[in-house]
Amino acid sequence: MKPVRLPAAATLALPRWGLVALCLLYILPGILRRDPWKTDDAAGFGIMWTMAHGSLPDWLAPNIVGLPMPEEGPLAFWIGAILIKLFGWLTGDALAARLSTLVFFAIGALSVWRAAYVLGRRSEAQPLQLAFGGQPAPRDYGRVLGDGALLIYIACLGLLLLSHETAAPALHVALVATTFYAGACLFDSQTWRAAAGLGASLGLLVLARGWTIPLALAIAMLLLAALRYREALWRQVLLTLPLALALPLAWALVHQWQHPFGLNLIDNWQRWNDGLLAMPSLKVSGFMTKTMVWFTWPAWPIAAWAVYAWRRQATLHILLPTFGFVALLAVCLCSPHPEGADLLSLLPPLAILAAFGLPTLKRGAINAVDWFSVMTLTAIAAFIWLGWIAKQTSWPAQLAKNAFKLAPGFKPEFNLIAFLIALAATVGWILLLRWRLARRPSVLWRAVVLSSGGVILCWLLLMTLWLPWLNYGKSYASVAEQIATNLPDHYRCVATRDLGPAQRASFAYLGNVKFASVGETDCDYLLVQDDGIRRRGGNLKKIDGGLQLLWQGQRLSDRNEWFRLFKRINP
Repeated sequence: MKPVRLPAAATLALPRWGLVALCLLYILPGILRRDPWKTDDAAGFGIMWTMAHGSLPDWLAPNIVGLPMPEEGPLAFWIGAILIKLFGWLTGDALAARLSTLVFFAIGALSVWRAAYVLGRRSEAQPLQLAFGGQPAPRDYGRVLGDGALLIYIACLGLLLLSHETAAPALHVALVATTFYAGACLFDSQTWRAAAGLGASLGLLVLARGWTIPLALAIAMLLLAALRYREALWRQVLLTLPLALALPLAWALVHQWQHPFGLNLIDNWQRWNDGLLAMPSLKVSGFMTKTMVWFTWPAWPIAAWAVYAWRRQATLHILLPTFGFVALLAVCLCSPHPEGADLLSLLPPLAILAAFGLPTLKRGAINAVDWFSVMTLTAIAAFIWLGWIAKQTSWPAQLAKNAFKLAPGFKPEFNLIAFLIALAATVGWILLLRWRLARRPSVLWRAVVLSSGGVILCWLLLMTLWLPWLNYGKSYASVAEQIATNLPDHYRCVATRDLGPAQRASFAYLGNVKFASVGETDCDYLLVQDDGIRRRGGNLKKIDGGLQLLWQGQRLSDRNEWFRLFKRINP
């Protein structure tokens, strides 16, 4: 027997304008009024900026003003570079590049919604027929499940920061969601068009961030087709897999034909992919388990309940996200250097799966999720307000002292518009709490609306009240200005030693530093990054027999980085 029994009143969908407004409130804060941030955000922007102002070799071989970056893939940076070319003259290059995060998030959010909608309107996913009628129509039920999946997706804590960075992971998670949507369409409709869409999604995934994740998803889709949906198997073999291979192969062939910068970056890209897999270990499993608990909240407990509630009906809406999740989790556990970003690909299948757990949740479980969201997220929002007050008024004194200790030299500023936006968001949160707790609506998505609303509130408060402080601590603008001041108007180039990708991108964009291009070695200046041996650097006037120290400095908020600029006396 199906575990779902619902009246039509419980499947009232969110208004389209409300859903779009929530998504915009989620993604727009953090795009405006800031510089490229350390580390992946600045490095990703540097590749986009180099492509936008470079030539064909820069588009084929991602690099940051001469520093080859063979890791990941070029697709996210192509999109960012196109946006810089289209809108950079109007908004500035940094903001134009950050518009790519808006595009990536829109792709991911729409794909999650559509996947849940396609799976939810199938007959086996529908609620039980009520004795006197009144059950929801398949279309309405699919829509409300799509709303629930999207709310769960944007409520996941791990998505918050990474979806706002101009880096490959933001596109990667969006294409994972697109792959699940294409897979749902293929198994549902059994059309060649859906098979082509699945192949395109897998191929673009390879171009976005390597072949490990798309390979795992392809195996999961093939296995599911072989076990339960034989009609889709041949379409995958004859169209999906060839198309998935054709897209990255085309890039590789053009790369080999053009041979940009005389380097074989495809081999380096392949070695990077090979290094993503290793034998599972207890250390990696422990890290992943601890991180996944908060990274995928609140999706994982609801998804786990969905699997349990539907355990007697092994149908597509449970099997597809479950097969995909298991395959992706296996890749995460085989990572030799685990990071939180490795879990990002788990969010779309968990959100889709959790949507089908919403109709089966007991009232006690719904109340537990609600109260956890209310208590935790309200406390975080209150702390953000208190921290802002401390920076503005120096009260509470200890909190203000700690804030300025983390950002020495920071001077707080009052922005009326940012304050009014933060105040309006806080009032909106209070009204949402009143609606949810006082009226106790019966709609299906009520269990996660507070989680998503609270995450949006906290992020919006951070990006309004705390943005100047965060930008001061994460931007290299002050260091880039100092370096530019110590360089003449005309010089050949600046060579580097141990300079990171994020720093190179920031200094090139914010300070107009002309770094050495690929293969160029005859530079008249040298920029060194190290861990900050101040005394030795301060007493040093010449090193290596032909270098004169011109300047040394650091970001005041970072004690682990020290930069020194040298001039070659005898080039």
